[in-house]
Amino acid sequence: MTTAFKVHTIRNKEIVEIQDNALIIETPQQFLQLMLNLPSDKVILIKENLHESFFDLRSGLAGDILQKVSNYVLHLGIVGDFSIYESKSLHAFIYESNKSNRVVFTSTVEDALNRLSQ
Repeated sequence: MTTAFKVHTIRNKEIVEIQDNALIIETPQQFLQLMLNLPSDKVILIKENLHESFFDLRSGLAGDILQKVSNYVLHLGIVGDFSIYESKSLHAFIYESNKSNRVVFTSTVEDALNRLSQ
């Protein structure tokens, strides 16, 4: 899988920003394959890089991907407008995720870079 990306170095930490609008992650295995082929364990995706089922917590995709993040000691930033979703459970999930710097949901790449560089 070849994916366009940019490496940012902030506070001596390398963070990869995926810059491939055609990339859509549909399975946890796809996510893991992407992560293991990048030069950093800290990655920023735009929400459009994730299959829409990620944002329907009943699908299990979000939980499975976050389990990979935890198991492989990765850090993930997801950038986008999440206010378009009406699900209270999704908003609670985002709120709880944002309490740490392991998986963060932000509205800008700059915010994600700041959170993942701490």
